[in-house]
Amino acid sequence: MRRFNHFTVLAAGFAAVGYGAMANDLPGEGKTVRFARGDSLGANYIQDEILIAGLKKLGYDVKLSTVSTNVFFQAAAQGDLDVAADINIPQEVAAYTPVKDRVDLIGDGNIVGGGTNGYLVDKKTADEYHLTSIDQLKDPKIAALFDTNSDGKADLVNCDPGWQCGDVVDYQVEKFGLSDTVKTVRGKYEVLLAETFARFKRGEPTLVYTWQPSWVTDTLKPGTTTVWLPIPFDALPPGIEAKNGHLVKGVVGCAGGQDPCRMVTGSWNWMAAGNKKFLQENPSVRAFLAKTVWPTTTWAEWESTLNDNSTDRAIKKTAEKWIAENQTVFDNWVAEASTATN
Repeated sequence: MRRFNHFTVLAAGFAAVGYGAMANDLPGEGKTVRFARGDSLGANYIQDEILIAGLKKLGYDVKLSTVSTNVFFQAAAQGDLDVAADINIPQEVAAYTPVKDRVDLIGDGNIVGGGTNGYLVDKKTADEYHLTSIDQLKDPKIAALFDTNSDGKADLVNCDPGWQCGDVVDYQVEKFGLSDTVKTVRGKYEVLLAETFARFKRGEPTLVYTWQPSWVTDTLKPGTTTVWLPIPFDALPPGIEAKNGHLVKGVVGCAGGQDPCRMVTGSWNWMAAGNKKFLQENPSVRAFLAKTVWPTTTWAEWESTLNDNSTDRAIKKTAEKWIAENQTVFDNWVAEASTATN
């Protein structure tokens, strides 16, 4: 578990709105938050540093664990973990549904406006072959453009084994009738992307499943050097649903300038979640996690920072920098959460 320092600089307005009460009677005094973060490195690690700093401002001791989302849900349902703030919805709906009577989702999502995910190809190839939909890869000649191992099939870079996003991609490949011409490649995502970036830099055709905001789209820039290939119709495996449908308006870089763009799971967001009993007993924790939201630009910057340096020290430094540059916002979140009641 990493150690986190208390942040001591307070905005002037903070003192007038609740600092006195907090200084004498912190809602988390003598209490512990068992905080979980996902086992896949991303901007969520920076976010979590900021959240933990805020919880400590509220007086809580924080114990950090790194676990998969499935493990978190089971542990939170059993009362062995309290909260997490990097639950991907709708991707994790299937895992959440069995425990929703004991675990609450918190707030409306951590990223303002949410994110999107889909199939990304290099713009050069898309323009040359007039690619506007993933189902054009049914054509063996088109699929062969993305063949990286000479087996005649397009190699579609997919998620880690065990990640539900990879199951969605595998399902769609079959559902769209692409199994004869497209093979998904599942492995450690960061390793696969390193190979993808190398091909991209060499000017070779590139095909990858990814999401934004992310460090991937910071390199493979949709609308500039890559485009999103829409799916031909809505399709998701049982237990996963696109609450607002697959059509997403305003997607930058949708092939052929399509708007809305039919994306893999529609829009998504990172959500906070927690054990219901714990949240009922600690309304300040619920209120704080519900208030903390980030613009897509901030999330993308964090992803890029991690791509350059992902050490614990670098992650902590980035979090501290964000707090210092947004001190008033941070302090107001804490102040408002400190007075929360059920």
